[in-house]
Amino acid sequence: MALMNKDYATMLGMVGRGDKHHDIAAWFGENQARVAEVIAGKMGKFEAADKATLPPKGAPGVKGQRLLAHVEKALAALDDGDAKAAKEALEAGVKRWNLHE
Repeated sequence: MALMNKDYATMLGMVGRGDKHHDIAAWFGENQARVAEVIAGKMGKFEAADKATLPPKGAPGVKGQRLLAHVEKALAALDDGDAKAAKEALEAGVKRWNLHE
C-alpha cells in the first residue's frame, strides 16, 4: 500500500496520542522504520492529524480478530433469518472496534 501525505499526518497524530510505534506501523502495513522516518521528517514536514480523525488506538490484528467474530455471528444470524440479531452483532462489533484499548 503506497502511503499518502494524509497517512503521514495520521502517523504523526498517532505518535502524539501516544500509540506504540509497532501498532502505528501495523495499521499502515509498514514497519517501524517507516514510522521513525516520518517522525524524523524524512518524508517531509507534516502537521499531525487531529485526534478526532485518528483510527482507534491499539493493535489492528487483535481488533480485526474481534471484529471478525462479530461478523461471523451476524452471518450466522442471517442464515437463521434473524436480521435484527445480525444488525445487533454488527453494531456491537463496530462499537468494540472503536474502543481505544
